[in-house]
Amino acid sequence: MKHGEHVRRVLSEEIVESCKFLNSSGLCFGASGNISVRYHDSILISPSGRAYSTMSPTDVVEIDQNGLYADDRKPSSEWRLHTSIYKNFKSAMAVVHTHSPYAVALACQRRPIPAFHYMVAIAGGNSIRCAQYATFGSEELSQYMLQALIDRSACLLANHGVVVYGRDLNEAIWRAGEVEMLARQYLLSENGGQPVLLTDKQMDEVFVAFADYKKK
Repeated sequence: MKHGEHVRRVLSEEIVESCKFLNSSGLCFGASGNISVRYHDSILISPSGRAYSTMSPTDVVEIDQNGLYADDRKPSSEWRLHTSIYKNFKSAMAVVHTHSPYAVALACQRRPIPAFHYMVAIAGGNSIRCAQYATFGSEELSQYMLQALIDRSACLLANHGVVVYGRDLNEAIWRAGEVEMLARQYLLSENGGQPVLLTDKQMDEVFVAFADYKKK
């Protein structure tokens, strides 16, 4: 097996295992959500309409930056979300889109996740925004998503779900899990009243602390 083919095989296996993890962790159900990784000038992405439980590495589809593909299997219907991120964020090496329940609950209310907890900073700002609604798979949706991702690495999609990206697949999956946990904690915190939000100054201190933590 040539080196390029070996790399593609390894990345495809990682995508499949990650898709199965999304199901087992409750971040996705059935065939909902999708995962991709940057692969040279192309993208490897989970296929359309395939249950994660039966997915194999040969099901993973290679597409170019415009969504064109030569495989028999179709890429995820949300491929535009993925290609838009790779085109606009050079640090993005993996993208994860989930339909995790608590984050979807907030997205259906079209509400962002504010700085009620310092871990909101994992998305890069003082809030995790909610992008405007558009039909799934549409170019309009990808444009709304990009607006919500300005200076961010995660956002909610109105009446839909979550999109995150990372420097590798592990980071992207971790970030997707954190967004879901934050959404759950935020909704729980409202049961006893309105949570007290951290100030911009307090969040700035968190960013400094995060930077120092990464250096250690």
